[in-house]
Amino acid sequence: MSLIEVKDIKKVYRLGSEKVHALRGVSFNIEAGEVCVILGKSGSGKSTLLNMMAGLEKPTKGSVKIKGEAVTKMSEKRLAIFRQKNVGFIFQSYNLMGALTALENVAMPLTFRGIGSKRRNAAAKKMLENVGLGDRVKHKPNQMSGGQQQRVGIARALVGKAEVVFADEPTGNLDSKTSAEVMKLMVDICKHNNQALVIVTHDGSVGQYADKIVSILDGEVQNIVVKGEKKHEQA
Repeated sequence: MSLIEVKDIKKVYRLGSEKVHALRGVSFNIEAGEVCVILGKSGSGKSTLLNMMAGLEKPTKGSVKIKGEAVTKMSEKRLAIFRQKNVGFIFQSYNLMGALTALENVAMPLTFRGIGSKRRNAAAKKMLENVGLGDRVKHKPNQMSGGQQQRVGIARALVGKAEVVFADEPTGNLDSKTSAEVMKLMVDICKHNNQALVIVTHDGSVGQYADKIVSILDGEVQNIVVKGEKKHEQA
């Protein structure tokens, strides 16, 4: 059984009397420890797909299973608990709490798990050291560069050692040098912890870090490349 199973996902939005087909029967699997890049230009449906996989939106048809559990059929309460235990998120805009220090931002997911302050602060400090920010634990977001803020975001997503990490355009606000550093950092840590890393992006250069590239166009899978071999899964 694959860690993530996406099966025949379709999403139709209604705009007045019109129907917009955002996803048209998307299917693929992701294994534990795999880096999967979902690649597509703006409007291709890749962000909608990410929302379906993370349980942020319900599909019109089809299912997404993570660890054998259908996230597309969970209640909001069950989903919230499931995500706390199993899923981390990395955002393009960092989504850090401006009033909190780097340490407090990274420790936050552990707070929701009910972990005591001593343990969560120790774990957050270690993760900040892992991303090269051991000397920035007391800094707030406005005291850090974009690259440093994204590293805090990565530390926050990974501190709980979630089995699945979703990254939405994680290098979108960074220059090319910082982007490469951030990508290598994410991939190295996820590989070390055997975490599946799912990256949604329009940037083709991110594909060099992938074990699997799923190319999306107009809501359909165009092809799936697995370690250099093209595999057509959709007509």
